Amino acid sequence: MKRIVLLTALMALLFSVQANAKKDGPEIPSQWNGARVAFLGDSITDAGQLGFQDIYWHQLASILGIQPYCYGINGHQTEQVLGQARKMMEEHGQELDAVLIFIGTNDFNSSIPLGEWYREETLTVNRDGFPATLRHRVAVMDEPTVRSRINRFLSFLKHNYPTKQIILLTPIHRGYFNCYQYNVQPEESFANPLGLYIDDYVRVIKEAGDVWAVPVIDLGSICGLFPTDTAYKRYFRESDVERAHTAAEAAAAEPGSELALEYHDLLHPNTEGHRRMAYSIAYQILGYPARF
Repeated sequence: MKRIVLLTALMALLFSVQANAKKDGPEIPSQWNGARVAFLGDSITDAGQLGFQDIYWHQLASILGIQPYCYGINGHQTEQVLGQARKMMEEHGQELDAVLIFIGTNDFNSSIPLGEWYREETLTVNRDGFPATLRHRVAVMDEPTVRSRINRFLSFLKHNYPTKQIILLTPIHRGYFNCYQYNVQPEESFANPLGLYIDDYVRVIKEAGDVWAVPVIDLGSICGLFPTDTAYKRYFRESDVERAHTAAEAAAAEPGSELALEYHDLLHPNTEGHRRMAYSIAYQILGYPARF
């Protein structure tokens, strides 16, 4: 009987130690604990868009124990990711373990053409000891298109970080955005002036995974955020009430103007939206090596 009591006490002590250890460490113990991860992207990644602790990559630090480095900048498109990557390399070199790129929604809004991954030519090469004239393709790197821009930044990352994990994230669904009439973006049921929908840009990001041998997390589907339905307003910044000071600043910028002070943002997730994104990313990257 004494042995049973002693064993029970020891088990209780073990569970208590484990519980306390979990509080001090990541919420989900995994191979990502301690990994140094850079995040490239646009306004949804930019720490300036929300409080530092609210952004998805900072929440990932608590969930998985990663050490995040943010390079996302408001308004950036695939064109600017190469610059972000170069700055990342200048500041951290090979110290990083992984790079996540969350981009594409501004390319849609700015009507950037999709373009092609390759251009073809015909070359004569040695095949089994005999000359053979074959079709040959090279990656397009010099055009102002989404695929060409992705080729440029992934070529840089693959060449300079061959031992690091590189992961693409697809854009999330888009709701209506109106920044005091200066920046108005219809919700995603409208095509852009090129006649393309956000879905077309999402497909290009997915294609890039096959072209460049990198994993793609389909965040747009997995996180479940669907701002075109009013039930999901709670996950976006339109539901935040701390916007009055911004409206006052906008009015003060042009005294006497008839600027409408309405602010509608079903494009950028709020804290709860970022938390949902963070958990969605966390459970996906658990299936990938954090280091090679």
